[in-house]
Amino acid sequence: MWGLVRLLLAWLGGWGCMGRLAAPARAWAGSRGAPGPALLRTRRSWVWNQFFVIEEYAGPEPVLIGKLHSDVDRGEGRTKYLLTGEGAGTVFVIDEATGNIHVTKSLDREEKAQYVLLAQAVDRASNRPLEPPSEFIIKVQDINDNPPIFPLGPYHATVPEMSNVGTSVIQVTAHDADDPSYGNSAKLVYTVLDGLPFFSVDPQTGVVRTAIPNMDRETQEEFLVVIQAKDMGGHMGGLSGSTTVTVTLSDVNDNPPKFPQSLYQFSVVETAGPGTLVGRLRAQDPDLGDNALMAYSILDGEGSEAFSISTDSQGRDGLLTVRKPLDFETRRSYSFRVEATNTLIDPAYLRRGPFKDVASVRVTVQDAPEPPAFTQAAYHLTVPENKAPGTLVGQVSAADLDSPASPIRYSIVPHSDPERCFSIEPEDGTIRTAAPLDREARVWHNLTVLATELDSSAQASRVQVAIQTLDENDNAPQLAEPYDTFVCDSAAPGQLIQVIRALDRDEVGNSSRVSLQGPLGPDANFTIRDNRDGSASLLLPSRPAPPRQAPYLVPIELWDWGQPALSSTATVTVSVCRCRPDGSVASCRPEAQLSPTGLSTGALLAIITCVGTLLALVVLFVALRRQKQEALMVLEEEDVRENIITYDDEGGGEEDTEAFDISALQNPDGAAPPAPGPATRRDVLPWARAPRQPRPPGPADVAQLLALRLREADDDPSVPPYDSVQVYGYEGRGSSCGSLSSLGSGSEIGGAPGPAEPLDDWGPLFRTLAELYGAKEPPAP
Repeated sequence: MWGLVRLLLAWLGGWGCMGRLAAPARAWAGSRGAPGPALLRTRRSWVWNQFFVIEEYAGPEPVLIGKLHSDVDRGEGRTKYLLTGEGAGTVFVIDEATGNIHVTKSLDREEKAQYVLLAQAVDRASNRPLEPPSEFIIKVQDINDNPPIFPLGPYHATVPEMSNVGTSVIQVTAHDADDPSYGNSAKLVYTVLDGLPFFSVDPQTGVVRTAIPNMDRETQEEFLVVIQAKDMGGHMGGLSGSTTVTVTLSDVNDNPPKFPQSLYQFSVVETAGPGTLVGRLRAQDPDLGDNALMAYSILDGEGSEAFSISTDSQGRDGLLTVRKPLDFETRRSYSFRVEATNTLIDPAYLRRGPFKDVASVRVTVQDAPEPPAFTQAAYHLTVPENKAPGTLVGQVSAADLDSPASPIRYSIVPHSDPERCFSIEPEDGTIRTAAPLDREARVWHNLTVLATELDSSAQASRVQVAIQTLDENDNAPQLAEPYDTFVCDSAAPGQLIQVIRALDRDEVGNSSRVSLQGPLGPDANFTIRDNRDGSASLLLPSRPAPPRQAPYLVPIELWDWGQPALSSTATVTVSVCRCRPDGSVASCRPEAQLSPTGLSTGALLAIITCVGTLLALVVLFVALRRQKQEALMVLEEEDVRENIITYDDEGGGEEDTEAFDISALQNPDGAAPPAPGPATRRDVLPWARAPRQPRPPGPADVAQLLALRLREADDDPSVPPYDSVQVYGYEGRGSSCGSLSSLGSGSEIGGAPGPAEPLDDWGPLFRTLAELYGAKEPPAP
């Protein structure tokens, strides 16, 4: 079999070698002396003349770069050479008769370094392949036509100030598009064009380093360095490119803080409370960032007791504040020293220290009128809900610092208690409830209490009083929402109908824990299962509820676990509906089943029963009206009064009246002598009955008859109500003051003498009475 082969040529000084290589066909027999089939080796039949083309070469005519030839070609003109692949027909063309390959335009290796082509020999007449196709490569030979470039430039780098010589700053890298494997076209050398003597660059690696020590950021912070990269090993004739490197010196803590002045003077009024800003101090530090952060402290104990100093949020200034209340009458000035120290100190620069400084501070206290001061900055009080008005909540207290004996008056700022739920005692600051509180309506009441000096109303101070209403179990649990649901008449037993949720507005202990329970027993149409999480599941029992036109009202009992436990009852409406196969509702009203002949027997019986009941009620009503008219007839022998007034209650009863002898409360000294005969009582029914006067003859006169009977009732002691009015004019014996009642005493008019002994001697219980009636008259002039 004939095949296409590739001829490999060697480099000779950058030019492609011209040559011709033919491999004759050889045949090998089998093993010596051993018969067998002959093994044939097909010789290579292609001849190659050239494989390289110089880039950027532009001549007047196409350049011959190679020749294709096959042993099949006998020079008779019957062989045709074809060329396909990258650039075939445009960049590279072939002579079909001779197989010569020409390049038609200038090539750039940086755009495409090689081309892969496919050669084939065919019969010119029939286009039948004479040889299998073979692949070969044409390479573009490089020339130095590209300068170095820095793809990542310009560069920015940072190096700490005061760095040692040779400290690495950054590495710059240039790229040359020429072929690094051919000559020195891509061999680069780096040099510093601008930036000396501060920085240097490694010629081979491009690493930029510091060239001098102790570069100070405070002197110069930024440097611009220009780096050049040159190919051809830096020799003359090479191409070059440059870039800039901006080097910034980062700060280190190499400068100690320094106060700009040695003495600071401040003043503060004595009414300034703890935390009041007195003044600011700043020690100057030229460093930046964390290296300039400072901490301030008071060195002397005298100043640290009354004042404190801290660093502001920026970490630069010292804030001098009041630590405890000041008193102008006790002390009028303070003198102390303040020290500023760097918080972050680098051990490498301790030789440039010490990193701290000290300044003197003098604070003058100014006199000022002081309002009352409360014992607490804010008050937090609690009170249970539902307590009666007047319940004690707590007490606030304030005092006048200038004059502790000066009285203080307390009041509640109206806008802080718009509902007037609390009151305060003006004298002692006791806070009480003015109305019952409801925690569910409002938990916190934020009052503002005003304390004012009675001597100077302008001196007043305020304090916030937060009153928390404590919860009690006073709300029964309820359903979270009204529930109106449905269930299909074809639902399976145990199916979940609805999840019912409950809520309790209370939150004390177990008050918010709610349990639910539904109707019990085997006859229940629905089942309620408590989920023990404040909800319950409405389930269909084993016996489904029969369909009916009216929905079912399922009662549910809810109770909490508070002390005492509260409960309530709610109702869930459930309709039994006809459903489609997909579960959607078709109808919730069962079809009316009417007899074709009219009303059913049950309906007729119900109508007859209702009519009979109505007739019975009418007859009963007429009979009662007739009986009432007969009872009021004037010719009745029975007494008219007995039909008008009936007394079924005798008050205390005869047993209670007889069990207690009320005559013991009568004054035995002033009692009238008893009448002869047996004693009579006006509060019990007498044994004897007064005789009834006969009715006057003649025609019946209703008015005259009623007047007669009324007079008989007034004169008859046996007719109720009985007179039970008693006069208690005697307080008993054994009291040193005697009787206090004036019912049994004589009238003393005209300055008659008073009691035998003074009222002041009767003790503290009669002090008020002695002040009213026992005061001595002033002596006559």
